[in-house]
Amino acid sequence: MELPTGTVTFLFTDIEGSTRLWDEHPEEMRAALARHEALLRHAIEAQGGHVFHTSGDAFCVVFSRATDALTAALDAQRALQAEPWGAVAALKARMALHTGEAEEREGDYFGPPLNRCSRLLNAGHGGQVLLSRTSAHIVREALPEGAGLRPLGEHRLRDLTQPEDIFQLAHPDLPAEFPPLRSLAAFRHNLPVQLTSFIGREQELEEVEALLSTTHLLTLTGTGGAGKTALALHVGVDLLDEYPDGVWLVELAVLSEPSLVLQAVLSAAGVREEPQRSLLDTLTDALRPKRLLLILDNCEHLVDACAALAEHLLHACPDLRILASSREALRAEGEVVWRVPSLPAPAPAAQRSELAATLTQYAAVRLFIDRAAAASPGFRVTNDNASAVARVCWRLDGIPLAIELAAARTNVLAPEEIERRLGDRFRLLTGGRRSALPRQRTLWAAVDWSYGLLPEAERRLFGRLSVFAGGFDLPSAQAVAATPDTADWQVLDLLGSLVARSLVVPDEGPGTRYRLLETLRAYGWERLRECGEAELTAARHAEFFMALAEKAKSNLAGPEQVGWLQRLELEHDNLRGALAWGSRHDPDAGARLAGALLRLWEIRGHWTEGRDWFRQYLAEDLDPARRAEALSAAGRLALRQGDAAQAHALAVEGVEVYRQLGDRRGEADCLSNLAALAGTEGDWPASRRLHGQALAIRRQLGLKPDIARSLHGLALVAQEQGDLPTAWPLYEEALALYGGAGDRSGIAQVLNNLGNIAVAEGDRAAARALHEESLAIRRELGEPSGIQMSLGNLASLAQSAGDYAAARAMFEETLAINRELGDRRSVADGLRYLAEVASAEGKHDEARTLFLESLALGEEVGARAVALDCLHGLAAFESKHGRAALAARLFGVVDAVTEQLGLPVDSVQAATYQAQIAATRAALGEEAFQAAWAEGRAMTLDEAVAYALREGSDA
Repeated sequence: MELPTGTVTFLFTDIEGSTRLWDEHPEEMRAALARHEALLRHAIEAQGGHVFHTSGDAFCVVFSRATDALTAALDAQRALQAEPWGAVAALKARMALHTGEAEEREGDYFGPPLNRCSRLLNAGHGGQVLLSRTSAHIVREALPEGAGLRPLGEHRLRDLTQPEDIFQLAHPDLPAEFPPLRSLAAFRHNLPVQLTSFIGREQELEEVEALLSTTHLLTLTGTGGAGKTALALHVGVDLLDEYPDGVWLVELAVLSEPSLVLQAVLSAAGVREEPQRSLLDTLTDALRPKRLLLILDNCEHLVDACAALAEHLLHACPDLRILASSREALRAEGEVVWRVPSLPAPAPAAQRSELAATLTQYAAVRLFIDRAAAASPGFRVTNDNASAVARVCWRLDGIPLAIELAAARTNVLAPEEIERRLGDRFRLLTGGRRSALPRQRTLWAAVDWSYGLLPEAERRLFGRLSVFAGGFDLPSAQAVAATPDTADWQVLDLLGSLVARSLVVPDEGPGTRYRLLETLRAYGWERLRECGEAELTAARHAEFFMALAEKAKSNLAGPEQVGWLQRLELEHDNLRGALAWGSRHDPDAGARLAGALLRLWEIRGHWTEGRDWFRQYLAEDLDPARRAEALSAAGRLALRQGDAAQAHALAVEGVEVYRQLGDRRGEADCLSNLAALAGTEGDWPASRRLHGQALAIRRQLGLKPDIARSLHGLALVAQEQGDLPTAWPLYEEALALYGGAGDRSGIAQVLNNLGNIAVAEGDRAAARALHEESLAIRRELGEPSGIQMSLGNLASLAQSAGDYAAARAMFEETLAINRELGDRRSVADGLRYLAEVASAEGKHDEARTLFLESLALGEEVGARAVALDCLHGLAAFESKHGRAALAARLFGVVDAVTEQLGLPVDSVQAATYQAQIAATRAALGEEAFQAAWAEGRAMTLDEAVAYALREGSDA
C-alpha cells in the first residue's frame, strides 16, 4: 500500500485513563479495546486514512486531506460515545490533528509535524478533538454538517519552541466543555521557554524518567556541552503532571560562592525568608509536605554545597526528587549517577555509503541540519554535501555544543570547508593537558575553533563580555568593553556579529539583553586572562555597576522607584560580581555598593544575602565613615528579619563610631534608629529618651529637616502611647520645619500621621481631609510607597463608613502598586485588607480565599507580624460565619504569640480583640471554648499557619 507523501494531515488518538481501566476491569478491557480498534479503523478507512503506527491503545494515522481526517475523527468519536461499554462505563479517546510536510521512510513518518501532533494530543482530554492552527485553517471552509471550530487560544506545548493556536472540534453530538488544556501554563514550574528544538534523546528521556521514579537523587554527568541541561529541562517538562507542587529549575552557573546555593534554591522554589529562622530550616519546612522536583543545574563548581544540601533535604522531605546536572558526581548519599552520552553520529563506513535521506536517522546529523538551517535559511543537505556533514558530526564526537558551533558557521562556510578546518584545530589541541578527558579536549577544540575564526576585534569583545554574569545590555557592554582599541559604535557592530555567530545569545523579555552560554563564558574568561586583560575588565565592570547602583540609590524613593528596582533586580548577578570584586580589591568601594543596594534588598526580601555582604565587609579594615554607614544598613536588615538583638548591637556600635569621628549628624541618625528599634519592642520610655538625645544634637546643628524628623519620631512615640495631646503640637512643629525646608515628602508624612490622630479622636471628616491632602502631595511627587500608604488609610476610612466599593477600589490600587514594587510583604497585607472588605460585603467565599492567600504569602516572605495579623483577621471572620471552634484555636495562637513576642497592642485594638473573643466564647460555650483556646495556645506560629491553611481550604 502506497502511503501519502508531501503535505499530509496526521490524526493521533489514545484512550484517557486506560491504565486505571485495565487495573479495575482487566477481563472486560480486552473485549473493549478490540471493539475500540474496530470502530476507529472503520471510521479511518472510510475516509481513506492509513494507520502507520499503533502502541497499546494509541493510533497514529495519516490522511492526504485534512477534511478527511476531521471527518474520520468526528465519526470515530460519535461511534465511541454511542457504544454500550458495559462494566468499563466508557472509553474516552482524545484526538489531535496537525497538517505538515513529513518524511515517509519504510512505512513510517519522521519530522517535526509528528512531534507537534503528539504534543497537541497530550494537551487534550478524553472525548476531545483538537486541531492545530494549520489544520483548522485548511478545514474551516469545508466542515462536516453541524460542525464548528472553537478557538482555545495560544498555548505553549511541551518540547515545542513556538506556541500553538489550538482549536476544538464542536458538534451537537460531542461534549462541549472540558477541563483546561494540559499545556505548560496549566502546571506549576519556572522552566524557561526553549528557543531551539530538542532533537534526539528519546531513549535517554525514557531512561532518565524511569530512573527518577525509583531514586530521590539522580545526577546527570558528562562533559561540558554534552547536553546535560537540555536533557534535564525536557525531563522536567515531561514530568510536570507527576509533581503537583511544581518543577523548579535552580540555575547555579552564575553563582560563585557556595553560600549562595541555598539562597538560589529558596528563590527558585518560591520560598521566602523568615525572621529569626535559618534559611535551611525555612526551606526544609516549606518542602517537607510537598511533592516536587528540583533541577539543580551546573553543580560542578559548587559540588560540595550541592551535595550537602541535597542530603539534608532528601532526609527531611519524603516526596522530594532532585535531578542534578554536573561535570562530576555529587558523591551524595543515595545518589544515582547517569552519564549523558553523545548523540549518535554516522560511523566512517556510513559516511561514505549513505545518502542525505538516510543520514537523518542519526540525531547528531538532525541537530546539525536544524541549527544550520537557523544560521543559513537556505541550507539543505544534499547527496553532494551529505558525506561532509556526516564526517563533521562524527569528528565532533556527537557533542551537541560542538555540533551547534559548527552548524552556525554554515552561513559563511560550506560543510566541506568546515570539515577541513576541524582537522587543523584538533591537531593543535591534542598536545594539551594529558590529564584532561578526551571529551574535554574535544569540546575545547570546538570552542577554540569557533573563536579562531573570529577577527581580532571580535575576539577582544568576546573575551571582555565574559565578565558579565546573568546577561547584559548594549550600554553596559559599551561601558565595560569599549576601550581605546574598540569604540562605542564598534561594540554595536561587533556584538551583532557575535550574535549572528551564535556566540552571544539574545535573551527574551523586556528590553534587549544578551548573554554568553556558560561554557563559552568560561572559555572567554580564560582567553581574557591569557592576554592580561582580566583584572582590568573586571575593574571596569565593577566600576560600571557601582555607578549604576549609586544612580539608582537616589531614585529608589521617588517616581522612578519601580523602574529602578526592576533594573537592579535584573542586574543582580552583575552587582554580585561587583561586590565580590570589591571584597578582593577595594572593600570601601564594595561597602559603598552594598549600602546603595540596601533598599533593593529591603523591599525585595534579599535580607540574608544583604546581611552576609555587610558582615563580610565589616570584617575588613574599612574607612571609619564607611564602616558607620555599613553598621547602620546592616542593622536595618537585621531588624527586617526580627533579629532585634543584632540590630541593637550594630546601632550601638554605629553611635560609637560616629562619636569617634566627631560626626554629630551621623550620631543623631544612629540614635534615631535606636529609638525606632526600642519602639518596635514596646520600650516607649527608651524610645522617647533616644529621640530626645537625637533632637538635642540636631537642634545644636540647626538642621531643620533633621530637627523635624526627631520631632516626628517623638510625636510617634506619644501617639503610640495614646498621648494625643502631646503628639499633636510635636507634629505641628515638625510640619512647620518641613515646610520651611521645602520637604514635601516630610509634609505628606506628617499629614498622614495627623490623619491617624484624627481617626483616634473620632473626627473622620478631618481625618479624610488630612489623608487626601497627604495623598495629593505624594501623587504630585510620584512616590509609589507613599501613595499606597495614604490610599490605604483612606480605604480604611471608607470601609469603616460602610463605603465598601470605594474601599475596595483604593485597596486594589495599593495592591497593584505593591505588586509592581515587588514588595511581597505589603502585598500580603493588602490581600488581608481586601478580605476584610469582602467579608463586610457578605462575599464570604471570596473573603476566605483572600485571607488564605494573604496568610500563605505572609508565610512565604517570612513576615511573622503579617501572618499574625492575618490569623487574627481570619479568626474574627470564622467566628462570624459559624466556625467558632476554629476561631477559638486561632485566637489562642494570636494571644500566645503576641505575648511571646512582647508586641504592643493599643487600646482600640485590645477592645476589639476582647469583643471578638467574647462573641466566640458565647457561640461555642465556655468548656469547648477553653479546650480550643488551649489547643491554639499550644501551637507555634508555623503550626498555626499550616492548620489555618488546611482548615480554611476545606471550608
